[in-house]
Amino acid sequence: MRFSRAAIGAFAAAVAVSSGVGAHAISLSGAGSTFAQPFYKLWFAKYKQQTGISVDYQAIGSGAGINALKNKTVDFGASDAPLSDNDEKTMPFPVVHIPTAGGAVVMSYNLKGIGCGLRFTPHIIAEIYSGKITKWNDPQIEAVNFFKNLPDIPIQPVHRSDGSGTTYIFTSFLSKADSGWASTVGAGKSVNWPVGQGGPGNPGVVTKVQQTEGGFGYVELAYAIQHHLPYGSVENSAGNFVSPSIATTLNALQQYTAQLDKDVRTPTVDAPGVNSYPISGLTYILLYQHGGSHVGPTTQLWSWCLQPAQQQMVTTLNYVPLPPGLVKEDLAAIKTISGAQLASGG
Repeated sequence: MRFSRAAIGAFAAAVAVSSGVGAHAISLSGAGSTFAQPFYKLWFAKYKQQTGISVDYQAIGSGAGINALKNKTVDFGASDAPLSDNDEKTMPFPVVHIPTAGGAVVMSYNLKGIGCGLRFTPHIIAEIYSGKITKWNDPQIEAVNFFKNLPDIPIQPVHRSDGSGTTYIFTSFLSKADSGWASTVGAGKSVNWPVGQGGPGNPGVVTKVQQTEGGFGYVELAYAIQHHLPYGSVENSAGNFVSPSIATTLNALQQYTAQLDKDVRTPTVDAPGVNSYPISGLTYILLYQHGGSHVGPTTQLWSWCLQPAQQQMVTTLNYVPLPPGLVKEDLAAIKTISGAQLASGG
């Protein structure tokens, strides 16, 4: 949606009144997800241009973002791993989860002369990260790939070194799709990795893979594309090898419409459907139910981010807009926050 100059001025003035300061002095703070950082950066720049309100967002990983909210040092936390019921009990106040967009976690690699398109099964990925498949020309990898002359070099697995929502999505997928992984390593923002080297944030994993011949790591699709890092297709629950894209990620998210209507924290990995990309997930903003010192401006920001123009904007970076039903759920959840204010059109 396009704002007239008059509407923008009225909106900024309303925010100024609600906060008791001039609009130019308002600055919101948030921290967490590196998965979502590319499109958050895009949104926040446009929001400042339209309203004069700046957002200081620190992409420090989902785990650190949750801790920042817990310590009440930010106006919002950002995480690709929703809080469990037990997690919520450790927070000082009840937390509202607001999904903001969807994305794909891709299996990236560094192999000379080989671009995108290698095929991986869940079992192969689990065996690599378990240290049981160690060479790129392993018969299990060659068996599912048309390219039969894979190099006889070690696979160098890379994982996140910090508490990570991307890790949560990735390990949730492996736990659901591979029983061996589920019974040994499991899922979480942090796990005990059997092998591999760690990198901080999605950017850290990208750098490690790029700098390591034979490197293999999991990153959000936007990071792989931005850094020209090859990535593969992954076998889904229907037995098809599916490449990550906006369409295949949206297919996966839509398989969980009914479950998400009941609980927005529902994992969306290993979705049914022939064209569903299996390592797909949502990213969330976490807000306190009781509000806070900047509750009006903060809720206005996030209701603005849910509007069609901003949702469509994420596709320019290969993220996925929320299904309309989930946007309605989000707006209803925001309205439950004490002192919440919605942006014009929200």
